[in-house]
Amino acid sequence: MKILGATVSTWLWLLIISVSPCISAPGALSRNYVFDGSMSRQVLENYLSRSITFYDLLEGSGNFDDHLRMIRNIGAKFIGLTLFIWGNELKLEEFLARAATSVPRIHQVDPEIIIQAGIFEIVTVQVNQIPMPAWIFEEFGLVPENRNFRYQDMLYTDTLVDYHRPDYWGPGASVPDLSRLETRMWFVYLARRYIEAGYEAIHFGQVHLMDDNDPGYLHWLDMLSHVRNYAAKQARRRFVLCDAHIYTAVADDGRLVFDFHSYPLRIEEVAASPEQGILQMGYLDSIYGNSAGGITPSGWACEHLPYVVAFDNWGASGQEGQNIGGCWIWGYDEICWFANQEEAYRNYWLEYAWQWVRRHDPNGFVQMPASKCLAAPPNEFAWYYAHTASPATPQGYNQEETIKSIWLADKLSGGITPALNLLLGD
Repeated sequence: MKILGATVSTWLWLLIISVSPCISAPGALSRNYVFDGSMSRQVLENYLSRSITFYDLLEGSGNFDDHLRMIRNIGAKFIGLTLFIWGNELKLEEFLARAATSVPRIHQVDPEIIIQAGIFEIVTVQVNQIPMPAWIFEEFGLVPENRNFRYQDMLYTDTLVDYHRPDYWGPGASVPDLSRLETRMWFVYLARRYIEAGYEAIHFGQVHLMDDNDPGYLHWLDMLSHVRNYAAKQARRRFVLCDAHIYTAVADDGRLVFDFHSYPLRIEEVAASPEQGILQMGYLDSIYGNSAGGITPSGWACEHLPYVVAFDNWGASGQEGQNIGGCWIWGYDEICWFANQEEAYRNYWLEYAWQWVRRHDPNGFVQMPASKCLAAPPNEFAWYYAHTASPATPQGYNQEETIKSIWLADKLSGGITPALNLLLGD
């Protein structure tokens, strides 16, 4: 594998486009984003091929007008993790109130855009202050009660495994157990609130932390059936895309639990070249070649479910810049490693990662980084924005035009090109 020291230049992209045998293929310049009640594989892959991660888009961070400008400029169609509560359940109403005005503005930019919310592997004692509406009891065939959600009733009841312990995320913040009815009711409550606000996709976090009492995924399928049934009646296009941080969620009868899979990039250090990283088949627990297949919630069968890989964030190691092994890339989490690189290498690496994934596993797509928090930032701003730096977003990292050019080349070529086969090597 060869690593270039700078971004792929404009002339090389022109060469790639000019030699592509796919450029005149029927339909190469158009993409179908139409769905209603279910989603075909083609439409799903079209959305995943234009997906970005945009933390806090609807939670008030940064310049919203400039965010909309950037989204329009690059042509994003799937905007991931725009709103979620990592704990902080009492912030939900504030966030949803902001979404009530922000979501319509996003759909004014492009009504085909799918906006994603997140429901993660954490509950806190704050849920004890949130009233349970009558409909959530009725949804599960129960007589309504006048009470709040109960934190304790969402937790694992044993302490045999480390992540079953209460307070895993800190005092009063624990991993929920999906086999517990209270947890499923809470997740359905959150999902319905998001769908009501105009969301058409929900990410469900690290399933493997929450499913120890659900080896066949029956409780997950139960919870998601309530979410999907509501979406079929009330979502913008009668459908909600559900995904999670997993690639093996298949029920015993062959049903896939999720509509697509999501996973970290899992970047490997180039030991002889400090700070540089590559992608490799079989590295650690990477998803490449391993996304499980089966019958999708939309009804079509696949050998491998389509997926996205994204720059994950999980914290600071305290050993940044060192090769410490594990999931760390030169002592950073993935997005911090990326943000700490030179601009030219960041731009090159996005191009490299996109083409590497498409070449080595055509079921996968790189979800481009647009906005993410940084635990080990290179400057005083603890946030990464892909935006072209400007007075509106002065801390932009200048990947906006690179993302746009990658997607343009993909649109024109219809896939991997001979020139990039030579560039990537083996």
